[in-house]
Amino acid sequence: MDQWALLSVSDKTGLLELAQGFLSQGIGLLASGGTFQFLADKGVAVTSLEDLTGFTEILGGRVKTLHPRIYAGILSRETPGDIADRKTVQAPEIVAVVVNLYPFEKFQKEGADPAVLIEKIDIGGVALIRAAAKNFDRVAVVVDPSQYGRVLRQPLRDVTVSERRTWAYEAFTQVAYYDALISESFAQWEGPEHQSDSPDVYVLAGRKSGALRYGENPHQAAAFYSQALQTGFQTATLHQGKALSYNNLADADTAWRLASTLPDLSVVAVKHQTPCGAGVGTSLGESYEKAYQADPVSIFGGIVALKGTVDGALAHRLTEIFLEVVIAEGFTPEALAVLQAKKNLRVLAMAFALPEHSDEVRTVTGGFLVQRRDRISVPWQSLRQVAGPAVNVEDYRQDLTLAWAAVGFVKSNAIVVVNGGQTVGIGGGQTNRIDAARQALAQAGDRARGAVMASDAFFPFGDVMAEASLHHVGLVIEPGGSVRDNESIEMANLHGIPLLFTGERHFRH
Repeated sequence: MDQWALLSVSDKTGLLELAQGFLSQGIGLLASGGTFQFLADKGVAVTSLEDLTGFTEILGGRVKTLHPRIYAGILSRETPGDIADRKTVQAPEIVAVVVNLYPFEKFQKEGADPAVLIEKIDIGGVALIRAAAKNFDRVAVVVDPSQYGRVLRQPLRDVTVSERRTWAYEAFTQVAYYDALISESFAQWEGPEHQSDSPDVYVLAGRKSGALRYGENPHQAAAFYSQALQTGFQTATLHQGKALSYNNLADADTAWRLASTLPDLSVVAVKHQTPCGAGVGTSLGESYEKAYQADPVSIFGGIVALKGTVDGALAHRLTEIFLEVVIAEGFTPEALAVLQAKKNLRVLAMAFALPEHSDEVRTVTGGFLVQRRDRISVPWQSLRQVAGPAVNVEDYRQDLTLAWAAVGFVKSNAIVVVNGGQTVGIGGGQTNRIDAARQALAQAGDRARGAVMASDAFFPFGDVMAEASLHHVGLVIEPGGSVRDNESIEMANLHGIPLLFTGERHFRH
């Protein structure tokens, strides 16, 4: 035969039909080790690469396809010089390369030891794909069984250059993703202590978990891409309801992250990526009641994250209003049966545990920004009281914990008021801090009396403390660090409000 297809695949799905399709077009088959044996066992006429090269694999299979005769057959162009060189080394004219790589990702997800994973790093397969994709004008490159139908739709000679270029693009993308997974594994082995907070080259790789109906608005295309070494919404259990939308996922992430930051049995309600209510109690039911009563208007159509197991009684409460998504660590059989009454309600089970280190990526025109995700907790050891009558912070631990965590998840400028383990006022997304404070305190009303008030950043003037005094706030926690801190300190002393500085800001833009 004058033309050949080279086959070297770890996934044999659809291979027999593809091979037969090539043979029907008069294209001969060359295959490596396991692929050759598979086809030969099926009675398919196939030539082994060893017969072509006269070279047997060595180093336990690490070297088997790296041979000039193979690459001359793939990389040669239709020029007199290249054709002459190909004939000189007795290389066949290879018109198709079908390769899928060692299943590195599979073993990576299974937590294989580094020694095992290193042996799953494909060398020859990547080289074959790159060579074929580089020479797409003459060679068709196929990297996934899902492409076989497109390859067999017409004779190979009739495939347009444009379509070949598309296949080459898909091949290079596959190789880039594969290499990114390897890079991520090496970074993980290095450990965070050896990793740069801002490396010169940042690699981000994701596999599409599913197309989303649309993005924030119906005219925007969107999809969810999962990261191989991460757990999260791609590993959650969807008990009922439609797949989560773009907005659902963004809101659910905020709810889940805030609930994960809080103690067990906490409940968080989120609307438009902003907490509208959060509660900390001695039971999940009590915490939900606090989160609901914090703002019974805004929770409508929102997302609720419950850090515990939902029982039947609580499930009944959850069905009394319209919610988009309910996320919990678990659901009793009775709870799942009750929730089925709301067929469109998305019911999601997943663990509440923040990763030790994770990055946040945000695109801007011309590139993207990367930062370590904020981790929010009250810095108890370095907390400083700078004004007001002396207090024992342990008496305020629950409310300080909730207020400080919640304010870090509200859009800046942010103020959160907490009383009795319940957010009673939330002001966020304002262009100045006094408006955020007025919004939160107005929502709190009488519930602001004796409450803890938290600010995500320092007070630039004494006006916020003055506003807090009008509502009889019991204690204020803020980062401090303003050149006008003395104004807030003086106001706190004047009105007898304990003022605590954390020394740590938590903007959320």
